[in-house]
Parts: sequence; structure tokens; C-alpha cells
Amino acid sequence: MQRRTFLQHSGTVAAGTLLAPDLLASGLSAAKKTRVAMVGTGHRGLGMWGVDVLKEHGNRVEFVGLCDSNPGRVQTGKQMLGVSCPTFTNFDEMMKKVKPDVLIVTTVDATHDQFIIKGMEYGADIVTEKPMTTDERKAQAILDAERRTGKKVKVTFNYRYSPHRQKMYELLRAGAIGTVTSADFHWYLDVHHGADYFRRWHRRREFSGSLLVHKATHHFDLLNWWLESDPEEVFAFGQLNFYGKNNSFRHTHCRPCPHKDKCAFYWDMTKDERLMKIYAANEQHDGYHRDGCVWREDIDIFDKMAVQIKYANQVQVSYSLTTYSPYEGYRIAFNGTKGRLEAWIKEKQTWDEEPFDEIQLTTNFGKREIIRMPNNEPGHGGGDVRLRKQIFNPDGQDPYRQAAGVRDGAMSILVGVAARQSIDTGKPVRIGDLTTLKPQVNRT
Repeated sequence: MQRRTFLQHSGTVAAGTLLAPDLLASGLSAAKKTRVAMVGTGHRGLGMWGVDVLKEHGNRVEFVGLCDSNPGRVQTGKQMLGVSCPTFTNFDEMMKKVKPDVLIVTTVDATHDQFIIKGMEYGADIVTEKPMTTDERKAQAILDAERRTGKKVKVTFNYRYSPHRQKMYELLRAGAIGTVTSADFHWYLDVHHGADYFRRWHRRREFSGSLLVHKATHHFDLLNWWLESDPEEVFAFGQLNFYGKNNSFRHTHCRPCPHKDKCAFYWDMTKDERLMKIYAANEQHDGYHRDGCVWREDIDIFDKMAVQIKYANQVQVSYSLTTYSPYEGYRIAFNGTKGRLEAWIKEKQTWDEEPFDEIQLTTNFGKREIIRMPNNEPGHGGGDVRLRKQIFNPDGQDPYRQAAGVRDGAMSILVGVAARQSIDTGKPVRIGDLTTLKPQVNRT
């Protein structure tokens, strides 16, 4: 065995252009700040797209409006961001009054489409959290609106920017294992993070589209990006075997629960000051409990999923998602005509963490090579910082094709939509039957 250590490329090249061409086309000078509005002032919006954006790009960005259906939460968001912009509970009113250059969409998944479409119609470019939307009808409406308005939608796939994932992309593009023929991809959410999806609004299919859309959109996008091809046909299995109705006791949410002494999934939200300010202090406005019971009988999403995907370039993929594992992370393996590229990425576990992610490259009739990538950067291995830089301070370069647009957003959710339909019907689903997008053998 030969063992080599590869240091991370210092300062991964920021990918793609997003705002610069649109700003120049609008006659805005480089010195003028981009006027940004946000709809959806929850934990994700205020953190990833609020505080962090202002910290890193406050010299280029100014918030001109915040909107949320919860009047208390939007005021809390304004205080947390330390901005002076007006707040709104009516989206149309905000867009008419503040006229932002860019709209950041961080609402409940099932409502993304209405804000994305209206935002473009009001003249704004869009930065939307994943998933872009939750079904094929809404995806088609977004595709049509982008063509009609001439505005642009950027989908924030931060996973593409993590160093070890970029390294795998480089190795695959360089032909390190020849032509890729199949892949095995298995994701494990632990009993802490995994359970949290079943506490929140994500537990209902009508809001999240199921975890095959909300969570797995990340994973399917990675596959589309790594393989540089589009999914063509999907067949899947899925069940709710662990959470929800699969317990002898339940309550509305954790704080007042009479079963907390015997429930291994009891979560004391009062220990998180930030979440208490954002959610608990404002739940009287909408009745939303951030610490919902994981055993609630209204849970209708799957907690175990297995998906078979055939790509237009004939690559076959076996994917699974488990939501109650004792540790968190994933295993990925690409099989090729000249070898195998694989990794076990450990994101959270009960044993000691290592300061690197390890990729194994094994060539046919050859030797094994271990590639180590540092993983000690915050925010998904540094992916969050790189993504925000690409959006708010682009340099015009995208050597790894990490910038994601509306087609990427659609293709990633369509795998999950097709899987959900396949589970419901027991039949395979063709991606080309869902929207006007037709799978491409080679996306480049």
C-alpha cells in the first residue's frame, strides 16, 4: 500500500458568477451595495443567510426588507441581524415597497415556489435554499417563470463546495477509475439530527415533500454533479418504521411532556437560547412548536428509504437514507472500468473525531492510495463560506461547475419526487415524464 497526504487547495476557487452580470446589466456600480430582501426568518435564514452574510459580505450587501408570516419572529430576526430595514408579514407589500435586487427564500419548502415566482415577477434575482420546491408541478412553474421573466434562480447546494467532495469530483473528471459504471451511496442521520426532522414541520409531507426531497435533494444533487449526467428512471421503497405512530406514548411537544423522564428522545429546548428567542418566544402567533414530539401520529414521511436510480449515461446507483443511526455520515463508492473510488465520511460519532476526511482510490491490478483532506473548517467543512463567496463576491470562475441554477435544483428534487411516487405506486418513474426537462447524457 502506498499512502499519500494531499493538503487542501488553499482558498478553494470561488465558483461561477451570479450577481455581477445582473448588477452590471442593471447599471449598478460595483461600489453600490446589493439590495437584499429575505422571506422566512427562521433559524436557517437568520444564520446561514443573515448573520453570516453580513459578517462576511456586509461591505457589499444591505438588507432592505425582512418578511415572515409570524410577526414576532420577523421582529426577532431584525434584532438578531442588527439591521434597520423595515419588516413585513405581507410578501407583496415588501416587494412593492423595497424593490430588492436579490430575494433570499428560506421559508417552508412547500412555499418556495410562490415566493421564487413572485420574486422574479417583481424584478428580483433569487437565492433559494434547497430544496428548490417539493413537486414536479411547482418545479415546472419555476422553470417557466425564469424563462418568462429573464431573472435567475440560484439554488444553494453548499455540499458541492466541501473540499473532500470537490476532490472526488476532480478525481472522477480526471478518469482516475476510468468510466464510472455504478455507485453505492448510503447516508446515515443519527438519533439526534435525524430525530430533529420529525420534531419540526418537516415531519409532514405537505410541507417538506418528505426527506426524499428535503434532505436527499443534497445527495441527489451531489450524484448529478459527480456523474455529470441526469437521472433517467427511479424505483424506490420507503416506510415509517421508527418514529411517529411506532411508540406507545406521545405528546404535543417536549417542554410540557408528561413522559419526558422515560423518553430517550426528550429534548430540552430551553437550553438553546437562540431557538428559544426565534421560536418559543413567538409560538403564540402561529402555534408552531419547534420541539415537537417525534412520536406524533400526524407524521407521514418515511424514516427509511432505498432508491435505485438509472442515469442517462447508464450509470446505476443504489442509494439509501436512514434517520435513526447511532452515528452520522455517509459511505460513497464509485465503481469504474479501471478501479474504485470510495469514502466513509464521519460527520458525528461517539468515538474520537479525525481532523481529516479520507478518500480511498484503488485501481484494477494496482495499488491502494489514501487521500486525506482536512475537515476542520466550520460550516460543512468550509462549504458554507465558499458558497456565500460565490454568490456575493464572485470572481467569474467556476472550474468545478459548483454554481447551481434552476435546472440543477429541478433535477435534484425530481429524483426525490420520482422516488416518492414510486413508493406510493410500486412502479418505476421516468424523470422525463415529470416536467419538460429531458435527461441529458452529459450535462457539460
